[in-house]
Amino acid sequence: MPPETAYHDALGHHFARHADVSPYNAYTDRPAMLELAGEVSGLRILDVGCGAGHYAAELLTRGADVVAVDGSSTLLDHARTRVGEQATLLLHDLEKPLDFAADASFDGVVCALVLHHVTRRAQLLTELRRVLRPGGWLLMSTTHPAADWQHFGGSYFAEDWVDLSLGGGPHSIRFQRMPLETFLGEAMSAGFTLERLVEPRPVPALREIDEPAYDRLHQKPSFLTVRLRRL
Repeated sequence: MPPETAYHDALGHHFARHADVSPYNAYTDRPAMLELAGEVSGLRILDVGCGAGHYAAELLTRGADVVAVDGSSTLLDHARTRVGEQATLLLHDLEKPLDFAADASFDGVVCALVLHHVTRRAQLLTELRRVLRPGGWLLMSTTHPAADWQHFGGSYFAEDWVDLSLGGGPHSIRFQRMPLETFLGEAMSAGFTLERLVEPRPVPALREIDEPAYDRLHQKPSFLTVRLRRL
């Protein structure tokens, strides 16, 4: 069965700590997504599935007006600690329409490592297009299909729900595998066009603290990151 979309309770606390320093989150996914965002000063940005607020905090320092939403009150508590009252933080189930947002009310949307957890992806993508102004951008990252294929085996084209252990500990996350054609095809069907596609490698700072992880992530893909434009 599909899981709860958000990370609650102990899993939420674990993820918040993990995202602070993880080679995957802190040194690979986040730098790539923020580089794709470019200049954001003065823009109104929606952070969808904001987690512990790492993206919101960075966007705020770059001058953006941020609305951040997540389905986990645990993670929103972490986000509130990180950004205080600087951003608007909302508890919202991403399986439901974004009824808190008016049409064309955002310049950009960040959706980092979220989409593969959502069961109603077509609905969410349609809603993201609705709340973006014409010409607005959507940044999304997901697990790399090749990495999932290598880890879980079976068919590259499988779209089954899988469980991934976090660091070999007691916590795991559940998400849906999808090939590249599904990931991009769903976004394009919702009314977006592709501007850039990046297969992120870790930033050089990781090499100073974890050289094996730096080398490994330069040899094997982990994430897929895209910048899309609302048609």
